[in-house]
Amino acid sequence: MTPRLSDTARAEALTQLAETGWQPVTGRDAIRKVLKFRNFSEAWGFMSRLALVAEKLNHHPEWTNVFNLVDITLTTHDCDGLSDLDVKLARAADRLSAGAETLGPEDPLVCACMNGG
Repeated sequence: MTPRLSDTARAEALTQLAETGWQPVTGRDAIRKVLKFRNFSEAWGFMSRLALVAEKLNHHPEWTNVFNLVDITLTTHDCDGLSDLDVKLARAADRLSAGAETLGPEDPLVCACMNGG
């Protein structure tokens, strides 16, 4: 079983990840980030690249994709909370999503397809 992050490691990781747009999920020990790409192809390409990293880590995100938006939630189910695997996958997502816009909690989730393309 993958161990949960210690309180100290969790606080440090969340502080660092918040700088790149990751936010805690209310009611869960999880983090979330919403990325807006220029188009579907860029969003899908990002997901394909991150999927390869996830396979290598044997750790898979909860995510959805609508046209140019990718909504990612990370948590480790076997420890029911955040683990080092989530931090590694979040950092990989940050590296692979260069050029994408990070949407904040106050931003409407409106993909390019909903406003003319």
